Amino acid sequence: MGKTDFSSTSKTALGGIIAALSVVTMFMTAVIPTLTYALPAVAGVLLIVMVVDIGKKWAFGVYAAVSVLSLLILPDKEAAVMYVFFFGHYPIVKAILEGTRLHGVVLWLIKLLVFNACVVAGYLVILYVFQLPFDELEEYGKWAVAGLLGLGNVVFVIYDVAVSRLVALYLLKWRKHLRKLLKFK
Repeated sequence: MGKTDFSSTSKTALGGIIAALSVVTMFMTAVIPTLTYALPAVAGVLLIVMVVDIGKKWAFGVYAAVSVLSLLILPDKEAAVMYVFFFGHYPIVKAILEGTRLHGVVLWLIKLLVFNACVVAGYLVILYVFQLPFDELEEYGKWAVAGLLGLGNVVFVIYDVAVSRLVALYLLKWRKHLRKLLKFK
């Protein structure tokens, strides 16, 4: 039951299904705007199936397709940017990092560095490319950005652990059902 079990047609079909589900999930930010960060995280987690069963290269292809579509059609550009700059590629990057010989504190420092670089870059794009207002932070004082980034790091650690557990759950329970549903061997 490795990555070689799928034909190119099956890989493309599964990639299309995951991309469609991801775009629909992302589009839900227009319906439920309070989930601007949660829904891109869910859309990114859908890539676990691609990473585990098909491979990182195919997962990057799905990520790229969802990123382009999100930037083009989503009314919530902040959600689209968060997907493009972090949530969309993080399950793939996580698999790459955890496949290295890095462990413990060093691995976590690199993950935190990746998170902070991606989030800062994403917000710079939100502010300067899409020119979305960020006025509400000014009323909380000069430490608001640092406080939010610090809180974001805590949430990131929880997210990383949750993704690990979802991968384990997928491998133990959902994978066989998905393969049966999609008639993959």
